[in-house]
Amino acid sequence: MNPSAPPPHDPRDRPARLTVGVVGAGRVGPALAASLRLAGHRPVAVSGVSDASVRRAAALLPDVPLVTPADVLDRAELVLLTVPDDALPGLVEGLAETGAVRPGQLIVHTSGRYGTRVLDPALRAGALPLALHPVMTFTGTSVDVQRLAGCSFGVTAPEELRLAAEALVIEMGGEPEWIAEEARPLYHAALALGANHLVTLVAQAMELLGKAGVTAPDRMLGPLLGAALDNALRSGDAALTGPVARGDAGTVAAHVAELREHAPGAVAGYLAMARTTADRALAHGMLKAELAEDLLDVLADGERRGDPGAPGPRPGGGSGDGGGSGDGGPGGVR
Repeated sequence: MNPSAPPPHDPRDRPARLTVGVVGAGRVGPALAASLRLAGHRPVAVSGVSDASVRRAAALLPDVPLVTPADVLDRAELVLLTVPDDALPGLVEGLAETGAVRPGQLIVHTSGRYGTRVLDPALRAGALPLALHPVMTFTGTSVDVQRLAGCSFGVTAPEELRLAAEALVIEMGGEPEWIAEEARPLYHAALALGANHLVTLVAQAMELLGKAGVTAPDRMLGPLLGAALDNALRSGDAALTGPVARGDAGTVAAHVAELREHAPGAVAGYLAMARTTADRALAHGMLKAELAEDLLDVLADGERRGDPGAPGPRPGGGSGDGGGSGDGGPGGVR
């Protein structure tokens, strides 16, 4: 080590480069602001209504005052709009109409669904619009700040703000991934399919194992699901295993019968996932056509028996649009 070199500085000791405000103290906003604080920026204001929001702000942004949304914009150079998707357009319009938006102010939203077009009212008021969506589930606790390290961000921004958007993501420890404005809804649908639906599948599987007498469903599923997820991320559809991919029509019929008796609410989802899995297995040459016929008959029979919301019968043959549905269902089960 060079003794004449200056000692390293904690980022918090550096002069703040931007004042940061948060509109919507849900699980996301305070964590991002806390991460920006570690990078040398200075959170100065946060807005939140519910008791949970107030507690989160106090825990992750201590000493940062809780104010109205308009006051947040008045105090901050960089404003994080971290509200639910459906509330975002109205919030932006309201802030712009009341004159809260200032020229040159960075207005950042974290919605996966929208690009920067939703920020057009703020743009017309002179603001600089960025869409930075962290691809992570948030707990609303300090662990989220640590999890941002290596987290992908879906980024949409005007070309002239590309470097600014990348810099903010990198300062939060993330990896920027550019998403075209028109691709944002599809991008978000893909993430919901892979993450949100995964939670439902896992919770349902644990519930069914409990009904089957398993005392620790989480401990049983952990290694299996971890391996299935790792294999799916590495190999895609080639990771498919289980009775559907093998064409074991009798096993699938037994599953449907058991679910119909013990968990009728799970039948429609099982049939839908099994059919999509069969389509993908057929399309990739994993499911033999001669075995697929009996399997598809079983699934069609289950659908005809009146499961609400289940898709109607159609020929198997590889829709190719399942969006990763092979990751759920029976992957890894022999």
